[in-house]
Amino acid sequence: MDYLQVSFIITPFQDYISDVLAAELGEIGFESFVAAESGIDAYVQQNLFSTDKLANLLHNFPLDAKISYHVTEIESKDWNEEWEKNFFEPIVISNKCVIHSSFHANYPTAEYDITIDPKMAFGTGHHETTSLMLAYILDADLSGKTVLDMGCGTAVLAILAAMRGAKNLTAIDIDTWCVENSLENIALNNVSGIDVKLGDAALLDGLHFDVIFANINRNILLADMEKYAACLSVGGQLYMSGFYCQDIKVLEEEAKRHGLQLLEYQQKNNWAAVKTEIMVNG
Repeated sequence: MDYLQVSFIITPFQDYISDVLAAELGEIGFESFVAAESGIDAYVQQNLFSTDKLANLLHNFPLDAKISYHVTEIESKDWNEEWEKNFFEPIVISNKCVIHSSFHANYPTAEYDITIDPKMAFGTGHHETTSLMLAYILDADLSGKTVLDMGCGTAVLAILAAMRGAKNLTAIDIDTWCVENSLENIALNNVSGIDVKLGDAALLDGLHFDVIFANINRNILLADMEKYAACLSVGGQLYMSGFYCQDIKVLEEEAKRHGLQLLEYQQKNNWAAVKTEIMVNG
């Protein structure tokens, strides 16, 4: 699979601007992002790259910043080495879970120890949305429950859910790299009972879950929420992230249309995660 590296320079540079840019790029096919000195390096499959979509995104960018970019064709790389050099350091979530890579020699100890070799997939726990969802998993009662990790990336959510006692887990992603990486990470952590599938929400027809974790983006969550709700058991819970705090209201309204009630939300640096539950009549 051939990738392009698109290096964005943001003037004036602010971390929150690069976060917003990454979120917008994710909606037009970009998969992974590495912090740079004055912006971000973003990666996209060559066949998904569209100069027209990118031009439209930058023209309508919601923040006041000048953004320029250049495109580089990249060769196959050792992505573990790239992450080790550029970004991925061990991280501890809620003082209960440590996430590290197989190349890390020294890292903190915790009740749950997860090894993630991310390659191009999103989901090491560093991004606010992933860490928010991991914290929810640490607080949830998943013992014996059927769980879906929708838009699984590295499968870190499914892996932690399995360690927390979930059974019959399903992890789904639209990207072949993510599916392959998920299988590798599942093997690294010696967890079982996770079925990894390549595809989108169309795969959910006929399936049933007690709990769904969907860390994607606002537009996909809105488009697919009806399918999520349809495959939840009575009293089932849907956790969602991948959007900003100002998007909570529109997601709550869509959830209500499909019989889901918002129970609570958490936020981190303007990113949000929500916990919803199927409403039980009577």
